Amino acid sequence: MIITIMTSLDLIADYREGTDAWHLLLEALLVLVSMGAIGFLVRAYWQRLKELELVKQQLSQTHESLSKSRELLDESREQLRVAGQEYQSVIQKQFDTWQLTPSEKEVAALLLKGLSFEEMATVRNTKEKTVRQQATSIYRKANVTGRHEFAAWFFEDFLQ
Repeated sequence: MIITIMTSLDLIADYREGTDAWHLLLEALLVLVSMGAIGFLVRAYWQRLKELELVKQQLSQTHESLSKSRELLDESREQLRVAGQEYQSVIQKQFDTWQLTPSEKEVAALLLKGLSFEEMATVRNTKEKTVRQQATSIYRKANVTGRHEFAAWFFEDFLQ
């Protein structure tokens, strides 16, 4: 911009002094080119501002959408937590119906979680043989033949 102004002032001064036409033409061309460049830069600047505003709008919409998704996820998690508590209550009532001992209830819960006998023994700080005997007692009281049938007894209704 400063170059354009300075060149324009020089062009006017040279014209008043009667400078050669080719020199005036060259300076006039320089003024036109610099004005075109200024116009190009101003146009590019306004385009970038418009693009920036569009990106800001998109970002705002994304934040709103993300916020709604988080709310839905939080609601779903809460529903799952409540359903899990209710289902845990149902499981405990069934354990009571089968008259499982406190140790058997603990082993039964670990069976439903999918732990191996070795893992259950480690968690309970007991021997694997003890866990196996308790599992056998649980299967007998529940009238099932093994771990898979025991787990299926509780999850069967979810698959219908």
